[in-house]
Amino acid sequence: MFREETSQSKEALRLNKRITRLKTLALKYKRAEITQNALLAISSLASSVTTPREFYSSLHRSINRLLPADNFFIATLNADTGKLEVPFFQDEKDAHPREFYPDEELSDTLYSGLTGYVLKTGQALICNDDTYQQLVTSNLITPRGSNFHQWIGTPIQSVDSTIGVLVFQSYNCDTVYDEIEIELMNFISHHISGVIQRLQNQEQLEQAINTRTKELSIAYNKLKQEVYERRRAERLQKSLFEIADLANSNIDSQEFYSEIHRVISHLLPVNNYFISLLNEQRNALTFPYFVSQYDLPAPKSRALSDGLTEYILLNNKPKLLNHNDIKGLIESGDLYCKAPELNDTQEISQWIGVPLFIHGKVSGALTIYSCSYNQHYQEKDLELLTFVSQHIATAIEKKQSEESLKQSYELLEEKVDERTKALASVNQDLEKEINQRKRIERQLVHDAKHDNLTGLPNRSMFMERLTQAIKHVRRHSLERFAVLFIDMDRFKLLNDTLGHLEGDRFLIETAKRLKQCIRNNDMLARLGGDEFVILLDSISGQQDAEDVAERVLAELSKPYQLANQQFKSSASIGLAMSGQSRSDTSESILRDADTAMYQAKSQGKGCYTIFNHGVNQRQIKDLKIESELKNALINKELQLSYLPIMALNSEQVIGFEPRLFWHHPSLGKLKQAQLNNIAEHCHMAIELDNYLLELVNQSFHSMLQQYGNQFQLQISISSQHLNHKHALRALKNRIKQCSFNISKLTLFFNEKEFVQNTDNHISAFDSLNKLDAKLGIEAYGSAHSAISSLIFLPIQALKLDPSYVAHLESKQHVKLVKAYFNAAQALGLDVFAVGINDSKQCEALQEIGFTNGQGSALGNVIELEQKKIVCVPNFNRAHT
Repeated sequence: MFREETSQSKEALRLNKRITRLKTLALKYKRAEITQNALLAISSLASSVTTPREFYSSLHRSINRLLPADNFFIATLNADTGKLEVPFFQDEKDAHPREFYPDEELSDTLYSGLTGYVLKTGQALICNDDTYQQLVTSNLITPRGSNFHQWIGTPIQSVDSTIGVLVFQSYNCDTVYDEIEIELMNFISHHISGVIQRLQNQEQLEQAINTRTKELSIAYNKLKQEVYERRRAERLQKSLFEIADLANSNIDSQEFYSEIHRVISHLLPVNNYFISLLNEQRNALTFPYFVSQYDLPAPKSRALSDGLTEYILLNNKPKLLNHNDIKGLIESGDLYCKAPELNDTQEISQWIGVPLFIHGKVSGALTIYSCSYNQHYQEKDLELLTFVSQHIATAIEKKQSEESLKQSYELLEEKVDERTKALASVNQDLEKEINQRKRIERQLVHDAKHDNLTGLPNRSMFMERLTQAIKHVRRHSLERFAVLFIDMDRFKLLNDTLGHLEGDRFLIETAKRLKQCIRNNDMLARLGGDEFVILLDSISGQQDAEDVAERVLAELSKPYQLANQQFKSSASIGLAMSGQSRSDTSESILRDADTAMYQAKSQGKGCYTIFNHGVNQRQIKDLKIESELKNALINKELQLSYLPIMALNSEQVIGFEPRLFWHHPSLGKLKQAQLNNIAEHCHMAIELDNYLLELVNQSFHSMLQQYGNQFQLQISISSQHLNHKHALRALKNRIKQCSFNISKLTLFFNEKEFVQNTDNHISAFDSLNKLDAKLGIEAYGSAHSAISSLIFLPIQALKLDPSYVAHLESKQHVKLVKAYFNAAQALGLDVFAVGINDSKQCEALQEIGFTNGQGSALGNVIELEQKKIVCVPNFNRAHT
């Protein structure tokens, strides 16, 4: 029995142990179920909550079911700022850290305590008082908050970084946390890290959306304002266009002002509106348009006073006045002091007046006013009305001008009718006078386009015809024409010897001969003097023009019967063809023909030359020669020669004329005449003369050694030395500096240059005459100056022009030479013949009475090089 009891007691003990174990398991499973439900609740929070605050509150309630969490807070790390934040805090003793440490930054407070320690280490921490003191002693944390019994911190991990900390703490010794709670909290923190990040991102997104929404709202308001301003500007622009159209419309004044009112009403409320204008005398006001909300009658015209309108006109500025402003102006005596009966401003709430500037002056005002305190005008309304008023003033100005012009037209029509009636009676007389004037005009037109002497077309008519020919050739490229520029040779001599009457007969006969050389469709014209031009129209080529030129030369070479004697002449012809350039003009073609004519003259006269553009190349060569001459003067390349001057009845040399020559590398030997031409073109005549005087001065002693001291020197000097005082003074100084006896020197000046500037020569001759040198005129007879002019000149010698010696076979020339010689002899002048080329000329001159002369028949030229004689002269006169 005892064994049975023992056996039963063991069985009971075993059952009790099993029951205890079962209860423990049941409690464990019950706790596991609660934990599972709590975790499921936490999991469901991730999809159900919408705000961080809601999530953290629900999380706290769920955790509180698992373990004591009355003292609980969550710290999260802001990824943008790197600072710690506390989105949820609940504690029995301590206040929120922000309130507990108000002078510190919340993030710094958390970083310095246990929360920051867990965040930095990334490890869960169960901290009691001993552990806390060790951390403080080790300076790993700063003491924060009230004393606690136990503190648990669990890091919230996300991938490889810590984004926050879950914190529990207890102040009661009965509440103890162990490793199971740590493991549970690690699991929960890991589970909620994604949710926290999602909520943070969602919160950031919402903040970004709110920020963007505010920005869009501001942009929308700006856009709305811009749309309003643009619509307002469009209305303003439309109104301005309408005002401009009204200014050009044909409506009457009343309708015009009514339309202006309508346009302004689209911009502003204008129930009370009127326009006032000054009269022409500017001493009275008129009111062409008036509108009142009370249907008041329009004011009558009145003299200027001290009303509101006059106040605007006086100040010349737009004004916005309210009732108090008007009252103040009245009380100050600025308004309605002189005419109080005009004051009807008692009902006016606001008043706007804008001056109208017409023709640059204040000529009126545009006025609107309000009688209701509910209707307010602002400064922008004043600015708008001021801007619009400028266009209204312009429109009024145009309208007034139109009306004034219309009245002027009506008045003019009346005067025209009256004048027409008055003129009707004199029409017949005028018609006779007109017919007479037309005949005179036709004659004047004919005279204006024709030469009075020959009846040929003149330059004006010829240029018109030439212009038409150029246009015709441009339209018809196969057509050609030519221009012949004809200059009669020896016409000057004819005028001087036979008189101007015979010269006119000569020109008339020349015109007749030229007409015989051309066709009916060609044109012959006289440009003036002895210059004629022919337009050969519609020719096949250049050969046709050359044939006509040859016919003209042949016809003009025939003798003329003038003054009961025969006179032979010739012509120089320049020929220019069309089509040489697309830029041809009448002036350029005539100039080309003129240039070719002068080329013909330079080739010996009595011939024709065809113009070509190679002349330009020759001009370039001329410029090159001019430049080379300048360098030659600098480099002393010009050499000196002496032309002997001899007595005609003996072999005795009485003097020399020094002359320069230049051995040009490509052109050969250039003589004095050619050098003079080049120097004249490049304005170096003075430098060339100075160079000549210098060489003469250097070589004179060599000449003395060869020919003794009985000879004279005759030097040709350019008249450019006489054009101004400085050049004349320099010439005198250079002559004074000569090392030889100046009394043996005679300075000769050209007659043509003397005729062109007589006064300068007379004055300069008087100055030069004070020197010991003698003065003379060379090429005498070339310019046909009056013989009487020699009486006033302090000269001692004359050199006859070589052309007279060349034409001694003409009796008329012989008579003219005798006249020149006798006049010079009578004045006591030494006369020298120039250009004696054969013995016949020498004998003829001696018969006239000449004793001295120079030329190729009287001796060879002596050329000096480096002060040495290189060519010995032959002083024997050459007789043939």
